[in-house]
Amino acid sequence: MTKLSVNINKIATLRNSRGGDLPNVVQFAKDVQRFGAEGVTIHPRPDERHIRYQDAYDLKPVVHTEYNIEGNPIPKFIDLVLDIKPTQVTLVPDAEDAITSNAGWDTIKHKDFLIEVIKEFKDNGIRTSIFVDPDMCQIQGAKDTGTDRIELYTESFAHQFKFGNKEGIKPYMECAGLANSLQLGINAGHDLSLENIKFFKENITGLLEVSIGHALVSESLYLGVENVIQMYLHRLQ
Repeated sequence: MTKLSVNINKIATLRNSRGGDLPNVVQFAKDVQRFGAEGVTIHPRPDERHIRYQDAYDLKPVVHTEYNIEGNPIPKFIDLVLDIKPTQVTLVPDAEDAITSNAGWDTIKHKDFLIEVIKEFKDNGIRTSIFVDPDMCQIQGAKDTGTDRIELYTESFAHQFKFGNKEGIKPYMECAGLANSLQLGINAGHDLSLENIKFFKENITGLLEVSIGHALVSESLYLGVENVIQMYLHRLQ
């Protein structure tokens, strides 16, 4: 069964929009795990516009499932991850002003940098994952960095699926096949939703984990958090 990790950035965005501590991100992390989620994901950015660096520390004692911290490995982020030692770190090449993640790594161009960063994390017992586009060359490049896993950037699939084009899954299937042959673990995330997750899961062999935040929180406004998590878990079986 593919694991569901809930990205709680949007809960922090809502909290920050009003000030104070409502909704409480620590309590939300406790709740999603109680409802069945198998992981909690956060993506702190340098401007702390949603998850704050202090949130990462506050969440550490309460995340008893998998704790995944995503981000661009700038020095401040690297220090945070090494201090907290989450289950997994996912490296994402975000520009500081990016609204959300919008591209995977060029694992060939940045090979030497990624090798260095990944080695440091792995030496500290932290599983590593690289955010990548569904491109065969980038999958091979990821393998050459020494990473444990890749996270497939699924925006293109989700966009095409919304308009009924199921052929958009093909590059992901090919990349998953290569990743499996290279013994790279496969994660996925970005714009996955209740609408498209079952189809994606059924077509991606060896899918270990999905990280879902924006869609899950949005769907929960209508259907309730506990119910939505159960719906995702059912689709991921």
